[in-house]
Amino acid sequence: MNLSAVVIARNEEVAIGACLDALAWCQEIVVVDSGSIDRTREVARARGARVMDHEWSGYGPQKNFAVNQAANDWVLCVDADEIVSPELRVGIEHAFASVQFQAYEITRRNRFMGSWLRHGEGYPDRIVRLFDRRSAQWSEDPVHEKVMTGVPVGRIQGDLLHESAESLDSYLRKQNEYTTVQAEELYRRGVRPSVLRLVLSPLVRFIKFYLFRGGFLDGIPGLVHISIGCMNTFAKNAKLFALWRRQSAR
Repeated sequence: MNLSAVVIARNEEVAIGACLDALAWCQEIVVVDSGSIDRTREVARARGARVMDHEWSGYGPQKNFAVNQAANDWVLCVDADEIVSPELRVGIEHAFASVQFQAYEITRRNRFMGSWLRHGEGYPDRIVRLFDRRSAQWSEDPVHEKVMTGVPVGRIQGDLLHESAESLDSYLRKQNEYTTVQAEELYRRGVRPSVLRLVLSPLVRFIKFYLFRGGFLDGIPGLVHISIGCMNTFAKNAKLFALWRRQSAR
């Protein structure tokens, strides 16, 4: 069975080489670039990837476009700052030796502030990334997209290694952008803000992941990671309040 690795990228020349090197065993690598001004495309082509340009359309739509460009129905979707570990490659090959599902969940391990997180929200971060595109597709969400499928999902052994950010500054900037997009999407869908959700959602998130799922065992990186996550929840809802207040003031 042939497999296409699919990667979306923009200005990822620093990270994408290692990402594609770890995918060299796949029968095809497709990279969809959305206007890089660095050497992302050149680095990808040097690794044998088929590279094409596509204007940015949001994470979900961009990934669906990329999946549709693959020559094979089975696709492995990887971000440019993620690396398929040797153990994960073995897990995928083992699953393909006797396919029992049309979609598979992979465990992602996140690196944050120089440390690999082992608890809380950072691990195990289970996501569907390997699937038959005839049975699954990406949601159209502009951010925090996910694979949607109506078929049973299997699980593959081995980790997808994710370098969360080059620096804490860049990570915070990215999270601020994400919460803005999330709030705008909720507003577009007519979702009304709630004071209860604004206050309780960050608290529930902290208790769930920092206490119950052991985020405290990851030391300072674990505390900072969940604190930013809780702040994101608060910021998303605060921005939603601001959008509705702006509307009512017109």
